[in-house]
Amino acid sequence: MHIEKKHNSHQMNMTQGPLGKKILMFALPLAGSSILQQLFNSTDIAVVGRFSSSQALAAVGSNGPIINLMVLLFTGLAVGANVLVSRYVGKNEKRKANDASHTVIALALICGFLLLAVGQLTSGAILKLMNTPDDVIELASTYLKIYFLGTPFLMIYNFGSAVLRSIGDTKRPLYCLFISGGVNVVLNLILVIVFDMSVAGVGIATVVADAVSALFVMYYLIKEENTYIKINIRKIHINKIHLKKIMMIGLPAGIQGMVFSFSNVYIQSAVNSLGSDAVAGSSAELNFEYITYYIVCAFSQTAVTFTSQNYGALKPDRCKKVFRLCMLFGCLTCGIVSVIFMTGSNIFIRFFTTNPVVIEYAITRMKIVMLSELLTTSYEVSCAALRGLGHSFFPAVITIFGSVIFRIVWIYTVFNLYHNYCTLLIVYPISWVLTGIAVTLAYFWVRKCEFRKLNIS
Repeated sequence: MHIEKKHNSHQMNMTQGPLGKKILMFALPLAGSSILQQLFNSTDIAVVGRFSSSQALAAVGSNGPIINLMVLLFTGLAVGANVLVSRYVGKNEKRKANDASHTVIALALICGFLLLAVGQLTSGAILKLMNTPDDVIELASTYLKIYFLGTPFLMIYNFGSAVLRSIGDTKRPLYCLFISGGVNVVLNLILVIVFDMSVAGVGIATVVADAVSALFVMYYLIKEENTYIKINIRKIHINKIHLKKIMMIGLPAGIQGMVFSFSNVYIQSAVNSLGSDAVAGSSAELNFEYITYYIVCAFSQTAVTFTSQNYGALKPDRCKKVFRLCMLFGCLTCGIVSVIFMTGSNIFIRFFTTNPVVIEYAITRMKIVMLSELLTTSYEVSCAALRGLGHSFFPAVITIFGSVIFRIVWIYTVFNLYHNYCTLLIVYPISWVLTGIAVTLAYFWVRKCEFRKLNIS
């Protein structure tokens, strides 16, 4: 048997049996986990928007691009961790998989504390560079500094979840977030409504919730029956060979995510130039936009893990089928959820604000950006499949040119000439189409070359 214990209900054999059901069983809990993580921030925004002020709403929401800019570099390394451990599992190399898992946890701790320090030192300066409105910047800085106190916990959860996913387990990370999400909601309501702590209250609630999710994921890894990934606290260390392999896959993915987010920081700066109502409306809508995007990301992460295991097991036909199914399921589910949100947009946006001008900005963004979100499946799944085959640098370069550089050029040219909200937002679907075509073509070319090396047609 490929993975050592059949009775372990948390593991999944990705190299045998029908793929469709397994992909959905893997991806849907993963989507649920990502959405719950987003709901931490959504709850923050909803509580301050309804029980504090529009400025507090803008302060919390406008921090999203900054948080992503700093966090995505390190969470990209979790992609490399997932690919490496999954590859060892697919090859049935137990000792290497376990040693790599301990390296992953050590790396999580290093990344978390590094992020904490960088966030405290640079957050104020970045907010100023982004032209954050004067009536928002002080509140935004307060929230951001508190948020980064929880980044060690955030990294432990994300890297630990990557290890669990390597054996097909996406359910237990979801359980962690159900519990921590409940903690977050309760603390938000108490600290903001009862103690009137505004953005500081929601920041503290998020840090505590991150700590709860980190503790639970570590508990699962320490108590794990499967010796491929079972963690012994005393054995946590950095293995240079495994670290190098993680970096080779994860660092380009992290840089891609960080640079991609950098373009969103530029876009957020452009939104900031349109005033606090535009910032608040965009921030409110982003909660729904992120949910649709995380659905796509769930299928892209599924493609990484399934491709890694099947490529390690020398099963190219399954790799091809994984790509097709993840692309299909990602487009369908993202499209359906986007239509649901758009249909009920007036109701959904009112969870965050009752200001009619802010609501109008939010619905405009829904029509232009969120309804086009399914286009991201084309490059997200293609990039993921390429990483599963061991190629991370190539898709990162294409994505940076197709989306990041293109968006920055758009802001300094088209948006500069036609300085309005709609002109700014239309850059998203245009860049998704261009990037999707390029990365998909690259995937088919690389896949053909890789399988030819193995004498596989």
